[in-house]
Amino acid sequence: MSKEKVPGSETIAVHWREEPLIRPQPEFVGQSNVSDPSIFERFSEDNFPECFDEYAQMLTWYKSWHQTLDSSNPPFYRWFVGGEINASFNCIDRHLPKRAGQVAFHFVPEPEDAPLVSITYQQLYWRVNEMAAMLREEFGLQRGDGVTLHLPMTLELPITMLACARLGVIHTVVFSGFSGRACGDRIVDSQSRLLITMDSYYRGGKLLDHKIKADEAVDHAAEGGHTPEKVLVFRREPGKYASDTPMHDGRDVFVDEILPRFKSREIEPEHMLAEDTLFLMYTSGSTGKPKGSQHSTGGYLAYAAGTSKYVLDIHPDDVYWCMADIGWITGHSYIVYGPLVLGTTSVLFEGAPNIPDTGRPWRVSEQLGVNILHTSPTAVRALRKAGTEVPAQYKYHFKSMTTVGEPIEPEAWRWYYEAVGKGKAVITDTWWQTETGGHLLSTLPAIHDMKPGSAGPALPGIYASILDDQGKDIKPGTSVAGSLCIRNPWPGRMLTIWRDDQRFIDTYYKRFCTNAESSDWRDWPYFAGDGAVQSADGYYRILGRLDDVINVAGHRLGTKELESSCLTVDVVVEAAVVAVPDEIKGVVPEVFVSLRTNIEASEEIEQRIKQAILDDIGPIAKPRNVWIVPDMPKTRSGKIMRRVLASLSAKKDPGDVSTLANPEIVEIIRVLVQK
Repeated sequence: MSKEKVPGSETIAVHWREEPLIRPQPEFVGQSNVSDPSIFERFSEDNFPECFDEYAQMLTWYKSWHQTLDSSNPPFYRWFVGGEINASFNCIDRHLPKRAGQVAFHFVPEPEDAPLVSITYQQLYWRVNEMAAMLREEFGLQRGDGVTLHLPMTLELPITMLACARLGVIHTVVFSGFSGRACGDRIVDSQSRLLITMDSYYRGGKLLDHKIKADEAVDHAAEGGHTPEKVLVFRREPGKYASDTPMHDGRDVFVDEILPRFKSREIEPEHMLAEDTLFLMYTSGSTGKPKGSQHSTGGYLAYAAGTSKYVLDIHPDDVYWCMADIGWITGHSYIVYGPLVLGTTSVLFEGAPNIPDTGRPWRVSEQLGVNILHTSPTAVRALRKAGTEVPAQYKYHFKSMTTVGEPIEPEAWRWYYEAVGKGKAVITDTWWQTETGGHLLSTLPAIHDMKPGSAGPALPGIYASILDDQGKDIKPGTSVAGSLCIRNPWPGRMLTIWRDDQRFIDTYYKRFCTNAESSDWRDWPYFAGDGAVQSADGYYRILGRLDDVINVAGHRLGTKELESSCLTVDVVVEAAVVAVPDEIKGVVPEVFVSLRTNIEASEEIEQRIKQAILDDIGPIAKPRNVWIVPDMPKTRSGKIMRRVLASLSAKKDPGDVSTLANPEIVEIIRVLVQK
């Protein structure tokens, strides 16, 4: 059943069919960190906010907090007030009595013939201390200073982050695939004293010149009115400079030439207040100035630890692989801080998982005994393209698997469960954001049944609602979607937007605030900007960004739902839906799909896709065209650039595409759609 409107409110039409529930395996439930449903009572609104002391108690504090939550000045909340803590100590030092010899990270270089590097917690301790000593004594960094890290997925990145955390220095990690200009913007906004980078790294089968971006970043930052004092350059292989970009005398410094002077130095961790800033994580900035999500030390670390333990089900004796990049919030929370706080062994993979072929992830998992996999729907769809027979060749065993970053379509979910998880691994389909610091919606894997395509209910201590345009709750099970909101604060949430409190209020709280003069958190629901629908059983299905809604003749259709319909056609592995102008309806959908390997495009496949949309949604969603393309234009992180597709469909200039992972595909698609 679907409803197009609610009286007095414009809502998104929803046509999803309910998917069957799947029980977790008894073997998983028996070993899980939490299998007792009473956790939801412990974290009920009656026990808020003290319920989150349970997460904070997973950490080691120098001084305990005297107030769990100070909510007197909403929406600027302070968690674990009075507590003193250090993130680096919690990730490393406290594990040494029991886990000094345990591997903290297995670093897997992209070239398969390159040696694996495993670093124990003891070795990580020494390397972090040496780096911290160098930053403080050679470059004068002090508590509260800022640095920008434009580093790839090598061990130097988490080591430098933890060294900064040890000193109380605020780190800003910029995704290595971002341009020098994007890095420069973040240097200016964060007022970073140093830029720390690397000469080169492997990606997509190539050794890329990364130092060139550092020069671009510094030049662009200077135009913005701020220049970092020094550029610290790691060499991908110490002693071998692999960049064609020369070092800048007096500004650029090779880290491996200075670091040996600080060998075996130990640095006492700074005693940070719980509300002190640990790091900044910038949103994309594709629609204006990037927003610096300012994350705390105590609240963020507690929430990363709690969700890593209860949602990802991480134990110290697991081997855990999150395939995200540390340059994103997923990498911060669920590669670095959460897993290390829990004392587990993680895989750190340098490059693209399909190099030299799509069997690489399964070979790595088999070799290292990975039993928890954490990846994105984008990666799932890409791996699905190669077929079911590839993962079937390898003898790995996952107990649990997680998806993150965007909604996963039921068809892709089922392939992930059957082909990758071998019908045994539990799947957690998580929803959260850069701004939230950790998961907000997900099944708890030993408590809830799985439902393909649904994130699940709100996590313990998270009180979610779907609101219509008038701020009224939309009842579950009515097949009406609206704006997903969180009614309460939680420890992992950003403190504010760096140096822009008003933008923080306007972006996340102004939309549904019921009383701007109120000091009661209940009057300040967090507006996520995502559309969602809640089924009668309480499970949430995310429809995507509210900006990605197509209004066809007054009917608001979520693009994610149309894309999911496309994936029900068995040969389709990726789909992107964009809005294009129409003289009668205003806009209509246009569909782009890519097919499984070795499947040829045909009119018959186009018709099957159109029919799937008609069957699932109806004539109002009929696309103007279905374009079968060899690949989608994607960012380095695998995100499909729908704005590029929309521009091509509208016969407009797609703009600068040089930073895409596959810029050559844009011209191929342009010729196809504009012929």
